[in-house]
Amino acid sequence: MMQRGELPPPPGTPPTEIRKKKKGIKKLFVRLKRSGSTQIASDDEEAPMGFQRGGRLRATAGARLGWSRDIKSNGDIDMPFAKWDTDQVAAWLHELGLSQYVSMCRVSVKNGATLLEASPQTLYSELGVKNPLHRKKLLLALQAISKNEKDKMGELDYTWVTRWLDDIGLPQYKDSFHEARVDGRMLNFLTVDDLLSLKVTSALHHISIMRGIQCLRLNHFNPNCLRRRPTDEPYESGAEVMLWSNHRVMEWLRSVDLAEYAPNLRGSGVHGALMVLEPRFLADTLAALLCIPPTKTLLRRHLNTHFVSLVTSECQAEKREIERLPTFVPLNSLAKIKPKKRAFTRKKRGGEDEDYLCPFDTPLPSSMKLDGVINGASTTNKVPSYLTEVRSTDMVHKQRDEINQHNQTRNGNAHGGATPIDNFGAFSQEINSLTSMLSRENFKSDEGTNV
Repeated sequence: MMQRGELPPPPGTPPTEIRKKKKGIKKLFVRLKRSGSTQIASDDEEAPMGFQRGGRLRATAGARLGWSRDIKSNGDIDMPFAKWDTDQVAAWLHELGLSQYVSMCRVSVKNGATLLEASPQTLYSELGVKNPLHRKKLLLALQAISKNEKDKMGELDYTWVTRWLDDIGLPQYKDSFHEARVDGRMLNFLTVDDLLSLKVTSALHHISIMRGIQCLRLNHFNPNCLRRRPTDEPYESGAEVMLWSNHRVMEWLRSVDLAEYAPNLRGSGVHGALMVLEPRFLADTLAALLCIPPTKTLLRRHLNTHFVSLVTSECQAEKREIERLPTFVPLNSLAKIKPKKRAFTRKKRGGEDEDYLCPFDTPLPSSMKLDGVINGASTTNKVPSYLTEVRSTDMVHKQRDEINQHNQTRNGNAHGGATPIDNFGAFSQEINSLTSMLSRENFKSDEGTNV
């Protein structure tokens, strides 16, 4: 059927040709609609070539990330945090990964000073921060900003922590750590109750995370300190093995002809820092985690030989000394950590010490020689002091005066103060001397009666 304004086809034209022409005209109109432009550039106008900022072409083909356009960037802000406006504080919350509280921040927070003066109860009621780990993260970040100190652990965001869990062999906890937005600063102040709230109940996994945090402290929270691939460096000292990731330990097992047992370390939490820094981690512990049967004595002896050469004989000697102690409890992958039962009494502020997962005075093996470390305590990483209350899941962080008092008592016992152990040793020596004197007198009296 002919349309209006269309000329009739010449006589003798087959109907197939008429259909082709109609399709060709229709296709032309479709192309013009798709072009999105009905204007034809003149000859004197040059078409833009390539990408130009502000032009019609976009640099990326995909959609933009979920970032609000009305939020300002904090990259070039030189003013103090207390003078930040609402938009800048909201952008800072977004950078921390706490974007779910941005809407409440715009309603309740007028400036940065309002957030600096906020208590945990205010964060709970005004901002709606009901997750205790989110409150802890926010309070730790506010404390770091108020002191105006740049720390390396603050540069490790929560996405880096999820990759770190892969390195220490615990990828099964990535979802819970990601939901809690655990970053490097929270790792440094992580508590046992925090781990329990993150659904980490295995005692071996608690120790694995603890030794991983200790390794990060010794390396000043360097994000690239762990070794994930084999290198040409010899592993003569435990300091190099301490930096091995879980994947690197599996590569070492393949190099010592134990490739069939290497996949058993996935999700076990075994890494270099756990093997070197933990005195209770022995070759038998590694054999049990690799599922090597106790009946294969030759295979276990082979693993023991290579394990001693890896962690050095001095470190192995210290492990054996601790194993001989009567209070020694071997590591068990089936052991669980249960939360402490606390009485229903109101605790005084600062009255109870914080149960840090990795205490700041955690000792090192005496066989390890590291720069900036004296008697297992780092001389560069000082214990930070918090003047305001920074809560964890159910407890209060240790205050500065408590830490100083604890250090003074320890130094007093080390420099001249007699400890109960020293007094008991001196008392036992006096008893031994009196016993020997009595035995001599009895021996002389017996000789006199026989004569």
